[in-house]
Amino acid sequence: MKEILCLAEHRSGELRDISLELLGKAGELAEKLGAEVSAVLLGHNVDGFAQQLSTRAKKVLVVEDDKLADFNQAAYQKVLSHLIGEHKPVLTMIGHTAFGMDLAPSLAVETDLPLATDCIGLEVQDGKLFAIRQMYGGKVNAQVSFPGATQHLVTVRQGVFPIGESKLNGEVAAVASPLTEEIECKKFIRYVEAEAGEVDITQADIIVSVGRGIKKKENIPIVEELADCLGGVVACSRPVVDSEWLPKERLVGQSGNTVKPKLYLAVGISGAFQHIMGMRSSETIIAINKDHNAPILNIADYGVVDDLSSVVPLLSAKIREVKGE
Repeated sequence: MKEILCLAEHRSGELRDISLELLGKAGELAEKLGAEVSAVLLGHNVDGFAQQLSTRAKKVLVVEDDKLADFNQAAYQKVLSHLIGEHKPVLTMIGHTAFGMDLAPSLAVETDLPLATDCIGLEVQDGKLFAIRQMYGGKVNAQVSFPGATQHLVTVRQGVFPIGESKLNGEVAAVASPLTEEIECKKFIRYVEAEAGEVDITQADIIVSVGRGIKKKENIPIVEELADCLGGVVACSRPVVDSEWLPKERLVGQSGNTVKPKLYLAVGISGAFQHIMGMRSSETIIAINKDHNAPILNIADYGVVDDLSSVVPLLSAKIREVKGE
């Protein structure tokens, strides 16, 4: 039976969303490739993660070792190359995160596997795997093939695939660690978290995002009022950051943050593909734009073709009324 391996990523005691996103997509690919999905979990005292992953994978391969308590590229590479050699998976999937970018290239060299990085799509056509990658600064989506390959290695961009459903009861299997000695060439010291901005839009359930169509900075308070009514946060597209109307930590898109809120309300955003790449996995998308040809309306669940100054204040007032405020 063919097998797809997905590397689970965890940090500071939390399983990261990219792990579940990989498993969701792997499940789709497995049906077309005639394969089973196995999650690979490396770490120390990670039983809780194993149970969580077992609801989304046929098997969870757990390598328990105190040398794997924190991410170390050299240690992870040694374990993964061992597993790939034993299981010979048709596909190995790793998140395109700081971890994955550190790990995947050297792993590809050691295992002699073709590697496609920062994939935004994966497809199976006539039994062959194809990856979708962006080129030329995101201006072109390229379909990448793996001529003659029977095994593949990819890194997948965060937030581009939805998290799959918890519908399995997979086997949790302990795998002996191949690490027999300490890794001396590279050691984990500590995590240094990036300085947080005043708002973390990646964690928000409701986002009201503004674009060039708001025309001037003085219109931002109108949108902030709507976000406040909804209990959400304000984000933006690239032109708003370039105009210094909002700080960069509010940027959604290819060069900013990838978000997956329950509600994404786009106000005055045309919908350039760079922006759409950062929010297309939102559960519900509502667009307000006076241009009926705006690309954002093509992906929106609901669209309003009108000027924001006519719609947004009325919407805020109605929400306040319904909430009895």
